[in-house]
Amino acid sequence: MTGGDDRRAMTGEAMTVRAARAADIDAIAVLETESFPQDPWPAGYLAEAVAGLLHSVVVQVAEADGVVVGHAITSVVYEIAELQRIAVTPQQRRRGLAVALLSAVREDARGKGAERLLLEVRETNAGALAFYERTGFVEIDRRPRYYRDGTTAIILQLSL
Repeated sequence: MTGGDDRRAMTGEAMTVRAARAADIDAIAVLETESFPQDPWPAGYLAEAVAGLLHSVVVQVAEADGVVVGHAITSVVYEIAELQRIAVTPQQRRRGLAVALLSAVREDARGKGAERLLLEVRETNAGALAFYERTGFVEIDRRPRYYRDGTTAIILQLSL
């Protein structure tokens, strides 16, 4: 789903995925803190990304009945896209929003010439690992002690 589309999530709520706007920054910042408490992107950095000041970075949001309930942040450089972040509010999880966000990310990345989508995920994040496996990602590498707390990062790839 992309901006302009108004479809129904599995819950029956009106759901849209679109480019983030300045008015979305506070909601995205709250979701960042909830979803990534050890390393959230600061609101100032998010504002720069949404304003287009961070080269190659795209921020998309998912709305359910007009409320921002998820976001994805992607960087596309030549043939490689990197999914920096994807998050959905706890109340809206398992309703198809992350799949819709990922679909929009893939569409945007392909449109910019990317051939593959990469991401890093904590090896301890079983829910995210299961989601990425279901959506076609495969493990290509590991980065031991990658995160500040010493957790290993698993590098996943999806061909576009």
